[in-house]
Amino acid sequence: MSTELLQGSCHCGTVKFEVRTAVVPAARCNCSLCRRKGALMTPPFAVGELKILRGEEALTLYQFNTRTAKHYFCKHCGIYPFHQTRKDPQLWRANIGCLEGIDPYTLEASVANGASLSVEEDA
Repeated sequence: MSTELLQGSCHCGTVKFEVRTAVVPAARCNCSLCRRKGALMTPPFAVGELKILRGEEALTLYQFNTRTAKHYFCKHCGIYPFHQTRKDPQLWRANIGCLEGIDPYTLEASVANGASLSVEEDA
């Protein structure tokens, strides 16, 4: 799994970040939130590999169920650029659709069973 420094942003460009991560193997998640947002995610990476370049004040945090995972969204355009994982809070994933020069439609993806980590049904 090769890592590279990638640039990313939300849709409106308010939030800009860079992340050192691999892109494959890409994954989706079947938890109730990820099923609805439909994002394709990078493999997990350490939080130190993520640097917010601008717009940190525009990020809003959403947590649900066990309140372990931290899902960040741009409060202006609503796009999810990255999140802290529930399975291992030391790891993060980025939304591949937010990364410059990567076409998420060309990547195959596995499905992580995030639904099995919920304490409430459909959460």
